[in-house]
Amino acid sequence: MTKLISSVIPPCTWSRPIGLGWDKPYTVRYASNIDDGPWHGMPLGGFGAGCIGRSSRGDFNLWHIDGGEHTFQNIPGCQFSVFESDDKFSQAYALATEAPENSSLQEWKWYPASTQTQETGTYHALYPRSWFVYENVFQAGLTCEQFSPIWAENYQETSYPVAIFHWNAHNPTNAPITLSIMLTWENMVGWFTNALKSPEVRIRDDGSPVYAYQPLLGKSQGNYNFIAENAEYFSCICSQVSGDNPVAEGDGSWCIATIKHPMVEVFYHTRWDPAGAGEDVWQSFTVDGSLPNYQDTTPALENTQIGVAIAVRFTLQPGESLAIPFVVSWDFPVTEFASGINYYRRYTDFFGRSGNHAGAIASTALTEYQTWYKKIQAWQQPIIDRQDLPDWLKMALFNELYDLTSGGTLWSAASELDPMGQFAVLECLDYRWYESLDVRLYGSFGLLLLFPELEKSVLRAFARAIPHSDTHQRVIGYYYTIGSEQTTASRKVAGATPHDLGAPNEHVWEKTNYTCYQDCNLWKDLGSDFVLQVYRDFLLTGAEDVQFLADCWEGIVQTLDYLKAFDLDGDGIPENSGAPDQTFDDWRLQGVSAYCGGLWLAALEAAIAICDILLNNHRGTEKTEELKARYQLWLTQSMPVYQEKLWNGKYFRLDSQSGSDVVMADQLCGQFYARLLGLPDIVPCDRALSALQTVYEACFLKFGHGEFGAANGVLPDGSPENPNATHPLEVWTGINFGLAAFLVQMGMQDEALKLTGSVVRQIYHNGLQFRTPEAITASGTFRASTYLRAMAIWAIYLVITAKEHNYK
Repeated sequence: MTKLISSVIPPCTWSRPIGLGWDKPYTVRYASNIDDGPWHGMPLGGFGAGCIGRSSRGDFNLWHIDGGEHTFQNIPGCQFSVFESDDKFSQAYALATEAPENSSLQEWKWYPASTQTQETGTYHALYPRSWFVYENVFQAGLTCEQFSPIWAENYQETSYPVAIFHWNAHNPTNAPITLSIMLTWENMVGWFTNALKSPEVRIRDDGSPVYAYQPLLGKSQGNYNFIAENAEYFSCICSQVSGDNPVAEGDGSWCIATIKHPMVEVFYHTRWDPAGAGEDVWQSFTVDGSLPNYQDTTPALENTQIGVAIAVRFTLQPGESLAIPFVVSWDFPVTEFASGINYYRRYTDFFGRSGNHAGAIASTALTEYQTWYKKIQAWQQPIIDRQDLPDWLKMALFNELYDLTSGGTLWSAASELDPMGQFAVLECLDYRWYESLDVRLYGSFGLLLLFPELEKSVLRAFARAIPHSDTHQRVIGYYYTIGSEQTTASRKVAGATPHDLGAPNEHVWEKTNYTCYQDCNLWKDLGSDFVLQVYRDFLLTGAEDVQFLADCWEGIVQTLDYLKAFDLDGDGIPENSGAPDQTFDDWRLQGVSAYCGGLWLAALEAAIAICDILLNNHRGTEKTEELKARYQLWLTQSMPVYQEKLWNGKYFRLDSQSGSDVVMADQLCGQFYARLLGLPDIVPCDRALSALQTVYEACFLKFGHGEFGAANGVLPDGSPENPNATHPLEVWTGINFGLAAFLVQMGMQDEALKLTGSVVRQIYHNGLQFRTPEAITASGTFRASTYLRAMAIWAIYLVITAKEHNYK
């Protein structure tokens, strides 16, 4: 009880004065995109379990409880409060710096926000840990450390729907201080599911599909609260009256809990009104830190809301310290996609599927949290201690992993086919479909390095999807926006690698290719992306899982054949069509392109290497020998064509037919992947270095004075080819991190860190933390928040670490 978990906050956290706003945060580029504003904090909760978030002003405002859906709203009844008294005076504050926008909780007193001249504390974050350090308000030293049990290669606790709030209190004065810490929580059972069971899909102004989501916020009829306790723990459970129907999405329970100790008094209230003035808990709390110990299990009536509260009161003698854990847990076992398509969440493999296990989850947390914390430290500390990495890079490495918790993440219960369950993260909140393959080419490095079994499960899902077809005709947004006569296309063609694994309103993992901005069956990068990621995942997870290669092999064969059919002139390289048919899906490429062509060459090399592995492990056949010969023939034909058509003496042209002089930042992604995977270079080293130097100077140093990162594509002098272009003039966070990894790989580490530092500063200094967008612009706007590709920052770590090992 009195043992502190940790008294040291690492020096490499992201930090912000509590409650201090931003003078000029980035704003959204397109009105149809989500812009929650800058008040995002580190999310809490396990992968695929739903998550909550608490911002640097202390409010709980992120509620990703429904898989794949986004609710950003302060629910003020969910809050910590602190009472403090000595012989001379007493004070009490709810620990958020802004009062509710509605008229609720008027009796409560809210914590003073920091200003430019006076700080009231600091918020720190280093995912999955964050801290509130309260200063200059209370006499006592108070720190609240928050975390969930997430650490590398842990496939059990990482799924748990739980957050630990570990309070450290210290009395630095020469007189006794009495403190009381209160946690209040609203009963939100039933709130987080879509009231629209078959929402209509419409096309937005940017051509992407979207559907309406209407959570049942405030609909608490039938909810009730009760106490559960034993000799060690005290908890309040938020539940609901249930009939004989099976557990549905939104059904379940919440729990708040703490531990018992002879030196600490525990108080409670099980039915207070979060929509009222708040006096039912605040009146006694502000007097002496107590609660009325009121129990009432009466279910809520229509149009009423109910909450629970626990307070712990204790006295600290001069110089004395005390550590007290609180826990918030939840149990909503079902994720529903389209009406009637239900999946159980991964954590139900360990706690059951009834929805009434929030208390058991909380008890487990109170028993195990110190062990969990040590495991988090053991994972993070070697990186924190590295002297060759700047603190800002360590900070961004860990904090960019937030997306694995709050990116609409799904992690299903285990099955015979998927013994670790199935996993998926949204492309982003605006483009609400899962695991976009072109995006995860860079964006999956964090998952690969830290949770390799989940990474491989994603690629197995793609492999299963490649042979399938869906001839349903649907409107293609791009065709619609350019006024094309042909506006529809088949959803999925057999043999084509799907763009994504589906969306939360249909059937994720089974009904793929949800996006309809472009006809992704025509994309020239997806097949190569798939082959490269399969071989990458095999190599970088020990090069022993031959079964994984075998599971994906038929998909590789089919998709390479499918992609080769786009080689219309027979030169060995599939041509881009002149439409935006690759990850830069608003950027037209024509003929052989540096980006797609390079990926094709690297993919052929990877496929040849896979053939050898299968044959050497007696998993191949005569057909495998024939395929190897075929891929070698294609590669031999393609290699000189790529050079002849694209090399201009300084860099590789955008493509072979548009006549553009643009310097494309990601022109040699294929070369990066080839070298990463130990494959032969697809271009001579001197040409790769020349192209990289040109990219660094034109796209980064000459664009926005090097303040923002590298633009996707500009002329050699840093000016735009077309001032009205969209994608070429955006700085894509994940592409920049991938480019930086390539720079490190080619011996340009100083340049890589300068580039990466510029992007990280834009994100973390301008209110984009924990919602990193796909794109930022030099005018202070962003597009597509909470974006998957930004976890490419782990590619930088991978390449730096590999070079260190090779050097040693």
